[in-house]
Amino acid sequence: MASDHTLPVVIVCGMHADARHEVVEGLLRDVPHSVALHHDLATAQRGTVHRTVRDASGVLSSGDAPLVNDCACCALREDLMPELERLAADGVTRAAVVELWDSVEPAAMAEVIAAHGEGRLQVRGVVTAVDPTLVLPCLANGDDLAEAGLAAATRDRRTVGDTWARQLEYASTVALVDNDAADEEDHALIRQLHPTAPRAAAGSRELTKLALAGFDVEAAAAGQHPACALLPQEAEEAGVSTLVWRGHRPFHPERLYDALEELSCAAARSRGRFWLADRPDTLLSWDAAGGALCVEDNGPWLASLPDAAWDLVPPVRRAAAALDWHPENGDCCQHLVFISPGLDREGLIAVLDSCLLSDDEYTAGRAAWKTLPAAFDALLDPVH
Repeated sequence: MASDHTLPVVIVCGMHADARHEVVEGLLRDVPHSVALHHDLATAQRGTVHRTVRDASGVLSSGDAPLVNDCACCALREDLMPELERLAADGVTRAAVVELWDSVEPAAMAEVIAAHGEGRLQVRGVVTAVDPTLVLPCLANGDDLAEAGLAAATRDRRTVGDTWARQLEYASTVALVDNDAADEEDHALIRQLHPTAPRAAAGSRELTKLALAGFDVEAAAAGQHPACALLPQEAEEAGVSTLVWRGHRPFHPERLYDALEELSCAAARSRGRFWLADRPDTLLSWDAAGGALCVEDNGPWLASLPDAAWDLVPPVRRAAAALDWHPENGDCCQHLVFISPGLDREGLIAVLDSCLLSDDEYTAGRAAWKTLPAAFDALLDPVH
């Protein structure tokens, strides 16, 4: 399962601690000479994070690491790599299972391991552990992590809902614990949130095989980047809907801003990329869960770049742009996905359509668009 020089690493994440524990126990049982590492960030208020290293027989070692820059996640990264490198060099460990604390997102950890493992470490899988009955309550929770006691740093402004959504959407495998209270709606929501990820029972040998099957960190990053994200397709199952809304005409900034609350609360989860008329060269990302919306500037659309700059753009982004290329506007577009039980598809489409430029506004051209009210300045250009 491991070569003489490379230690396979499986990342297990998610806010459902009991589900995570079941996944980790199954991996330790199924993979001989495997070791699990866990950093408990609940002690961060006391200035430390608590590390535990264990195998199938029990705890092997434990200790505390000081915070780095008042950030528990930074301390985790600083302490994790030496531990993994020690395991890779011991000649005994055949796999490392990194169990992330409740609010830690796997993308950053996977990228750190891939960047600094220097051939000794290889991320083989990212498993998100899920109790199906808790998916909708987590998504619908718009509380700040700090309010829930889950913040990883004093300046952590993430919410429970959007953090949980990203944990699930990044996974190479979804591990499901058995819960008799789960119904078809719960399982349909999981499938629509991350339709491409295989699912397996927590603690099963099937899960162990999937967890070690291989993981491409660069492809995973590209799959989550707003410019080329692999967004879900249209779906309807067990009362859960996925609406994919596209368009090649920009939003009127003021009309969209006025509709933000309604749109961000219209679905349990929504995400994608969009285009504002007063910022026609800027690719904007949309990320919402639990009624909390994050809008960010992700740089220029490819159509706004000079030809000479295209060689510097990753091939995966050029390919994504080609799939959505418009003869007049290039890759400038609206591509938003809304996922929820009880979704009002017609009402949502009507609101989105009403926020687009009218025929007269559109034909007035870009010079006129840039004179429209800059309603998003407060969100995109906050005063520090």
